Amino acid sequence: MEPRIYATYWIETAFPLAQAAATMAGEQSTGTFVRVPGETDELREAHAARVEELTELGEVAVPSLPGSGLPKSGDATRRAARVVLSWPVSNMGLSLPNLLATVNGNLSELKAFSGLRLLDLKLPPEFLTRYQGPQFGVEGTRKLADVYGRPIIGTIIKPSVGLGPEATAEQVRGLVEAGIDFIKDDELQADGPHCPFNERVSAVMRVINEHAQRTGKKVMYAANLTGEIDEMLARHDHVLAEGGTCVMASMNSIGLPAMKVLRAHSQLPIHGHRNGWGMLGRSPAIGMSYIAFQKLWRLAGIDHTHVNGIDNKFCETNESVIASARECLTPMFDAPNKGCEIMPVFSSGQSARQAAPTYAALGSVDCMFAAGGGIMAHPGGPAAGVRALRQAWDAAVAGVPAEQAAKDAPELAAALGAFGG
Repeated sequence: MEPRIYATYWIETAFPLAQAAATMAGEQSTGTFVRVPGETDELREAHAARVEELTELGEVAVPSLPGSGLPKSGDATRRAARVVLSWPVSNMGLSLPNLLATVNGNLSELKAFSGLRLLDLKLPPEFLTRYQGPQFGVEGTRKLADVYGRPIIGTIIKPSVGLGPEATAEQVRGLVEAGIDFIKDDELQADGPHCPFNERVSAVMRVINEHAQRTGKKVMYAANLTGEIDEMLARHDHVLAEGGTCVMASMNSIGLPAMKVLRAHSQLPIHGHRNGWGMLGRSPAIGMSYIAFQKLWRLAGIDHTHVNGIDNKFCETNESVIASARECLTPMFDAPNKGCEIMPVFSSGQSARQAAPTYAALGSVDCMFAAGGGIMAHPGGPAAGVRALRQAWDAAVAGVPAEQAAKDAPELAAALGAFGG
């Protein structure tokens, strides 16, 4: 039996649900608005998308999106539903770009729908014959960072842009001396004339390597190599030559094919930054969930990805954040092809206050916990900020309330006071 791809959607439509689901299946496989020559029964049997499940979710008072149509006759009650479609792999081949065209494609523009959102994907393991998936994932990242049994504590170079190579390196010096595990470039900092990539990486790695020689701890630095494919490969090689242990790429900026090329070339973990995600994920009525989105990038080869954070500064709910993080740690395929787990990265307005609710919701310490102001703005300075996060996570794992643990941890007490909002 030919392997199939399954996609789950939320839809909203005034058309009969079975008709709307059939419209989706036809639009994204063999059909169009009329039967055409060559569309034989045999062809449809072999290649038409199937409606596997259709579950009504209730009536909707007003359309979520503009521009939707109404049926010409009959009941025009608007309803929401959950739909599962499937396609044979032979329709698009083992190709992530063409898979994306199939499961997303023109669906969001169809007039029959006032809402349509991709919720999840289930892919057959045959994709692993074409795509390598993460090279390092959770285990390999922990080994390079030499951090076990707790989250990898990280931060971001701030201000995002404006610092030159030496100023960036000086900020890194203070962070590595503070005991940080992971530092990343901001996604806005790549290879501008005021801070060229090669010069910045050389300056930063000189500091990190000197610290590693003195202490034995080599901090992981994710250098943002986002650019054209040839630039990214050359930048990767420069990071590797300087002794770096991570690179970062903006996923939406470079696209799946470029990520596949980078993964095939890379000898370092790839930190996948999701900037631009809000265009796809913010509206509940269109786009796709991060659960679906991150599966594409896991196959393409990322090792870490941002999932936002508990009580974040953006608009994403805590439930959505945790669902994304759990999915990153969940195998994509059934046995014996399990794997492709990646490290979720919590960020966005995080501080010692979010450690306990994050651990309670995730149930795991397999994550990066990245704080900017939560470290840099600690009243006792960055070193105290790092210690406060470690103390907060130790307390969370031990089941001790943060306020109680703070009685014996002055850095944590100061953090709870400073970041009470």
